[in-house]
Amino acid sequence: MNFKKLLRTIIKVFLPLLLGLLLLWFLYREMDFREIWQVIKRGVRYDILLLSLLFGVLGNVARAFRWGLLISSIREKFKTANVVYAVLGNYAINYVLPRVGEVWRCGIITKYEKIPFTKLFGTLLIDRIADTFTVGILTCLIFASNIGFFKNFFARNPELIEGFQKNFSLLWTILALLILAAAVWFTFVRLSHLNAVQKAKGMLANIWEGIKSVWLLKHKFRFILQTILIWGSYFLYFYITFYAFDFTRSLGFEIGLIAFTMSSIAVAVPIQGGIGPWHFMVISTLVIFGVNENDAAAFALVVHTIQTIWTALCGLFGILALPIINKEN
Repeated sequence: MNFKKLLRTIIKVFLPLLLGLLLLWFLYREMDFREIWQVIKRGVRYDILLLSLLFGVLGNVARAFRWGLLISSIREKFKTANVVYAVLGNYAINYVLPRVGEVWRCGIITKYEKIPFTKLFGTLLIDRIADTFTVGILTCLIFASNIGFFKNFFARNPELIEGFQKNFSLLWTILALLILAAAVWFTFVRLSHLNAVQKAKGMLANIWEGIKSVWLLKHKFRFILQTILIWGSYFLYFYITFYAFDFTRSLGFEIGLIAFTMSSIAVAVPIQGGIGPWHFMVISTLVIFGVNENDAAAFALVVHTIQTIWTALCGLFGILALPIINKEN
């Protein structure tokens, strides 16, 4: 039993991290570390990097207020501080177990606010869908206005297209969806008399109630404004770091937006902090726009490391603050 637990822990924690580190090694293996170290030691304005960190925490706090808006719409009351600290802690948990932080934040609010977990999970799905939609819009806008960049990007990285074609085909995708639909129908129609299926139906009904929160919102415009604030803050969190390096300072807003969007796509990969994929996207983007590869590598290494430490510290603060402000519970 202990061996099985250990094996599950290794798979959940170390396998994604190992994949990220392997990609990181692959990216940096042939680079000049002496040149990278010179950039890190003498070519960085760390005061500007510290300024950028304020926008990172602002974006996460704005995310907490947006999630609170969804929770309020399903007629549930809560302490705003609990939601803020839970969202901050979410990111620290994700650095250990990718994507588990989202489940943890629902669980911790259930613990302290007595709101059903399944309802919270429904609101969380809307929260994540809103972010996916936002990144999708940014990607489409950038693609429409910078087709040349994407042609160049995939020409430099043909293995991405080849990997996608190998792993995804229309026929197999349709077949998998049909099998899944048949399995769901059989379970909930033919096996509906089973106690486990009835419990599952109850859970899904609660999740659906949470999902409906977006239609029940009284302040939909506020939700949109908070989404803009979240992603505007995240963009400044990233873009301000351009001014900390001589070789990115003059690249401009548009290139900053392209690099930010590519890095946001990379974070979707279930690896702790996007380590590896984030560096790949940022380095590839900067090199396409004329930045020396070693300089681009130094930029990615410094920015990702500092922002990861900052996010982890803020998350740890949130985790430690929750039991203190909920002593009565």
